[in-house]
Amino acid sequence: MIELKSAAEIERMRVTGGFIATVLAELAKIAEPGVNLMDLEHRAREMIRDRGAESCYWDYAPSFGNGPFRNVICLSVNDAVLHGLPHDYVLGDGDVLSMDIAVSIDGWVADSARTVVVGTPAEEDLRLVRATEEALVAGIAAAQPGNRLGDISAAIETVATAYGYPVNTEFGGHGLGRTMHEEPHIPNRGRAGRGLKLRPGLTLALEPWFARTTDRIVFDPDGWTIRSADGSRTAHSEHTIAITENGPEVLTVQP
Repeated sequence: MIELKSAAEIERMRVTGGFIATVLAELAKIAEPGVNLMDLEHRAREMIRDRGAESCYWDYAPSFGNGPFRNVICLSVNDAVLHGLPHDYVLGDGDVLSMDIAVSIDGWVADSARTVVVGTPAEEDLRLVRATEEALVAGIAAAQPGNRLGDISAAIETVATAYGYPVNTEFGGHGLGRTMHEEPHIPNRGRAGRGLKLRPGLTLALEPWFARTTDRIVFDPDGWTIRSADGSRTAHSEHTIAITENGPEVLTVQP
């Protein structure tokens, strides 16, 4: 069931989204060579606690996971791209770090992700990150009232194709609002003009993610961390948006 949100409810999601953007900006500044992933996890915990927010990840137990998730952020490094389980790992120069976080404030959820290159960046890594960011912008631009869900998917895929990156469709964007995952599912590949008609009040998390040379994935033994099947590097960008009468609005930006 798809729940359309009122203007007042969207404003409450915008508050949550602004907080998430602040957390990601803070962690991006901290993420330097020599920093442990658990330092980032603990800083995110502090910020969530101080704000009186609630992590959507803590105790999350979907069918694909290995037991409840007991962290507040997903931290995925290099060939890891989604659901990275924070652990005792020290970031090295040139590591590609994807950070994904979802929280609830006063019962309203927002979800966002960004990828940074730690220390000295390689141009091919910057290109990969840039591709996900441009695909996200394209997907948002396609989220116009009256368009179809497939228009978003096709816009994301078009950017990936232009960069020469394959696209996985097992994991993608999703609806959200009172909970982290609501209908509909939004694949990062699709056909324009197909699927659900986009209406004002629809709130979505769009999240293009690409691996450099494969669309296949594998899971770590931890049951959570998803990696590219061939070990190629990955990147992930995500925003929560609301579709309004005037077009899409990004909710996960700093006030």
